[in-house]
Amino acid sequence: MPASYSLQELAQLIGGELRGDPSAIITSMGTLEGAKSGQMSFLTNAKYKNAMATTKATAVILKEADVEFCLTNKIIHTDPYVAFAKAAQLLDPTPTPDMFVSELSHIHFSANIGENASIAPGVVIEKNVKIGKNAIIGANSVVGEGAQIGDDVNLRANVTLYHRVILGHRVSIHSGTVIGSDGFGYANDKGIWVKIAQTGTVVIGDDCEIGANTCIDRGALDNTIIGNDVIIDNLVQIAHNVTIGDHSCICGGTGIAGSANIGKYVVIAGTCVVNGHIDICDKVQITGFSMVTKSITQPGVYSSGMPAQPNREWQKNTVRLRQIDKLIDRVKTLEGLHK
Repeated sequence: MPASYSLQELAQLIGGELRGDPSAIITSMGTLEGAKSGQMSFLTNAKYKNAMATTKATAVILKEADVEFCLTNKIIHTDPYVAFAKAAQLLDPTPTPDMFVSELSHIHFSANIGENASIAPGVVIEKNVKIGKNAIIGANSVVGEGAQIGDDVNLRANVTLYHRVILGHRVSIHSGTVIGSDGFGYANDKGIWVKIAQTGTVVIGDDCEIGANTCIDRGALDNTIIGNDVIIDNLVQIAHNVTIGDHSCICGGTGIAGSANIGKYVVIAGTCVVNGHIDICDKVQITGFSMVTKSITQPGVYSSGMPAQPNREWQKNTVRLRQIDKLIDRVKTLEGLHK
C-alpha cells in the first residue's frame, strides 16, 4: 500500500510552514509540469516559476520569496531541495522485502544473523560472518568469510562482499557492486608479473550509499577506508588503500588510483581521474572530466577538462595548440629584436 500523508503531517515532518489546506492528502512527488492531483512538487530553480501558474500539483514546496507565484497549497521552507528530499523519502514507493530468511539461501552454521534480518533466495553467507539487525541481503548476493555487516544495511541483488569486509550501520549498496576485490598490485621480475597478495580489507563507515557496478578494492597491507556519510555513484573504481573522508561525494565513471587520500566534504564530479599517492584536502570540488595528478592543499573548485565545442572549432584549436611552441619561439625572437 503506497504511503500517504496529509499536508499538515508532511509540513511537520519536513520542517516547513504550511499555507493551505492541512487535510489535503499527498501520495507521491512530481515535477511542476507533470504533477497531478494528490502529488506534491517543489521549486528550486527560478526558470520554472512560470510553471506554478499551471501546475496541477496539490502542493508546492518553495521559499518565502516565491510564494506570490504559487496558486495552490504551499509549504514554505528555507531549503526546498532538502525538504523535497525528505518528503520523497517519506513517499518512496520502492517495495520493501519481507523480513525473513529464505530456505533457498546458503548460510554457514557459524554465521551470526541479527534479529529481523532478511536473507533472500540464492544468497551465500560464508563462515564467521556477522550481520546486524534489520539488515537486508538481496537475492544472489555473496558475503565472504569473516565479513561484518551493521544494522539496517541494505544490499540489493547480486552484491558481492569479499572476506573480512566491514560495513557500518545504514549502508546501502546497489546491484552488481563488488567490495573487497584484490587491489591491482604486482611486482615486475624481469618482465614477469608477480602478484602481491592483498592482505588488507575494506572498511565502510555509517550512512553510506554506493551505486551499481562500482568496485572498491581491498588494501594491500593497510585497509581501504570509506568514511561516514559518503555517497558513491555507479561505475566508480576505487583502488587499494584509498581513503575517503566523511561526507564526500564521488560521481559516476570516476577512477581513484591506489593510496590516494581524499578529505572530508570533497565532491568529485563524473569521469574524473585521481592519481595515486596524492592528498586532496577537505572541501574541494573537482569538476567533471578533470585529471588530478598532484596533491591539492587548498579548498576550492578545480578543473582540467575541456568542454565540448563545435567540431570545426575544436579542430582549429587543436592545430593552434600544436603550433604553440613555434609561436613562443617567434615571440622570443621578436622580443630580442626590440631590446
